[in-house]
Amino acid sequence: MTFYDKLQEVLPAGSVLKDEPMKNHTTFKVGGPADYLVLPREAAEIAKVIKLCKEAQMPYYVCGNGSNLLVGDKGYRGVIIKIGEEFSEIAITGEEIRAAAGATLTAVANRGMEACLTGFEFASGIPGTVGGACMMNAGAYGGEMKDVLQSVQVLTEEGELLDIPREKMELGYRTSVFAKKKYIVLGATILLKKGDCQAIVERMADLRTQRTTKQPLEYPSAGSTFKRPEGYFAGKLIQDSGLSGKTIGGAQVSTKHNGFVINYNEATAKDVTDLMEFVIATVREKFGVTLEPEVKRIGEF
Repeated sequence: MTFYDKLQEVLPAGSVLKDEPMKNHTTFKVGGPADYLVLPREAAEIAKVIKLCKEAQMPYYVCGNGSNLLVGDKGYRGVIIKIGEEFSEIAITGEEIRAAAGATLTAVANRGMEACLTGFEFASGIPGTVGGACMMNAGAYGGEMKDVLQSVQVLTEEGELLDIPREKMELGYRTSVFAKKKYIVLGATILLKKGDCQAIVERMADLRTQRTTKQPLEYPSAGSTFKRPEGYFAGKLIQDSGLSGKTIGGAQVSTKHNGFVINYNEATAKDVTDLMEFVIATVREKFGVTLEPEVKRIGEF
C-alpha cells in the first residue's frame, strides 16, 4: 500500500490532494507543489496523519490559511496539514467565543460584533486564522491575542490532547509556548466583554479604513514581512534606507507601506527571498540593525 493510499484510508474522500500547488494556499500566491496536502476536519484525523508521517519518516508541516508562509518554488517534499475552512466552527456562550483553529480572525471578530462583544476588534483585519494567531500571539492596533485568550486546546506531537490555560501560554512578541513546544493548536476559548454594538461596528469600520489606506492590500503578501526590532519600526528603517519601491523580479518593497514585501508582478518565491535578503543586508549596513523575517519559509527554493 502506498503512502497516498494510507492517507486516504484515515481521511474522508476529497481530503487528500497530491502534488498540490502551494501558491493556491498562501496569501503570497507563490510556491511550488506539496507532495501531499491534507484537509482534516477533526483532531483525531490530524493525529492519524501525524502518526502515519512518523511511521514513514515523512516530513510534515501544519499551516492555516498561509498568511505568514512562503513556500519554495520547487515545493515541499512531504505532507502539508492545512487546518482551514474544514476546521472553522465558531460558537458563542455568553461572553465566551469558542473558535476552531481554522476559523479566520475576521470571522471571529464579525461574530463577536454580531453578539455585541468587545475586545476583539483589533483582530478584525488580520489575515490569519485562530491557530496561527495563538502560535504567534498576533496583534495590531493596540491589541494582542494575550489580552483575550482564556484557554487553548492543542495536540502534542505525541498525539496527546491538552487544554492550556492563559497563565501557561508564555505569550510574548510573536511567540508562545505553542510555538516553542511545537504544539498544534486545535481551537481557543476567547473571553470578551459586553459592549456597545454601534461603537464596536464603528471601531471595526475605522480599523478597516486604516488598513485599506495604509497597507497594500491590493497585492498578494504575507502582511508585515519583518518583526519589529526593539526600539525601531521595520518600515521606517527600510524607508530610511532608500528601499521604498525596490524591486527584484516580480517582488517589490511596497511604496504604500515599506514594511511589506509584495507580489507585485507574478513573483517567484526566489524573488521574494532575494528581496528580503537584500533589505536585511542594506538595513544592517546603514543602521547596524538586523531585521528578522516574520514570514516562515519552508520547502525547496
